[in-house]
Amino acid sequence: MTTNTVTVAILGPGGVGGLIGALLARDGHRVVCLAGEETTAVLCREGLRVQSTQYGDFTTPVEADTLLREPVDVTFVTVKQTALPAALDRVPPQVLGDGIVVPLLNGLDHLAALRRHYPAGQVVAGTIRVEATRTSPGRIAHTSPFTALELAAPLADLASHLRHAGLDVTLRTDESTMLWDKLSFLAPFALLTTRYQSAVGAIRDERRSELLAVLDEITAVARAAGTPVTTEAVLSFFDRAPEMMKSSMQRDAENGHPIELDAIGGAVLRAAATHRIETPITARLVAELVPTASQ
Repeated sequence: MTTNTVTVAILGPGGVGGLIGALLARDGHRVVCLAGEETTAVLCREGLRVQSTQYGDFTTPVEADTLLREPVDVTFVTVKQTALPAALDRVPPQVLGDGIVVPLLNGLDHLAALRRHYPAGQVVAGTIRVEATRTSPGRIAHTSPFTALELAAPLADLASHLRHAGLDVTLRTDESTMLWDKLSFLAPFALLTTRYQSAVGAIRDERRSELLAVLDEITAVARAAGTPVTTEAVLSFFDRAPEMMKSSMQRDAENGHPIELDAIGGAVLRAAATHRIETPITARLVAELVPTASQ
């Protein structure tokens, strides 16, 4: 990956994948989006259209297909955890070649699943912090003033390409710490905004005591898992977040889509049980959201 351009596959060109793909395509890289027939047809005809508070509004052509048919340099896996098993059929292991696979999914459990499906050494852990939503096939609304990507590998060339395209990229050495750093914010953010159908500003102002209690529980689990995260550090991120910011879980619930309750809340509760950490408030929130997840 030392050339000036790379070939990138986007498995799931929704909010996150569509934004990354559009930025890379705009910067001159070859981007192949992998999706269902309807989305593929729209992308081939109209490209990716982005409305962004950070990058402006733009449209860029991309390739699209229902199946990866040739090796690429990197495949970003950006489907929802709930859609992962079926989506992997679009990237057959025998077609992958030497390319790396970078999942940008929520939670912890997807890495093991991907490393069973593909050569384990080619699956690189990644996380992203962003508020981006697919409003219709090929149309992406990016509403956060940041797009922060982290990769747990020494991928200097890829990081350079991503930065040149406009992404904030950090390379990490410890994938467990990287994943828990995100989950420590994401879990309380997703559970509370979805449970109360409120943006982050209302949660931190009107439900601050419950927010603090959940942060205490989840950061205790993260520390037991080896991540030196504190309630104060995560609360600081909450207090800096745009007031009207919503979690993707909340948006999915609002739109009647499956929510990633097990991938996010379930991951915390499983880790808590492993480390014998009491998490009664987190468990209550998860239990109260089960009916929403079952719809």
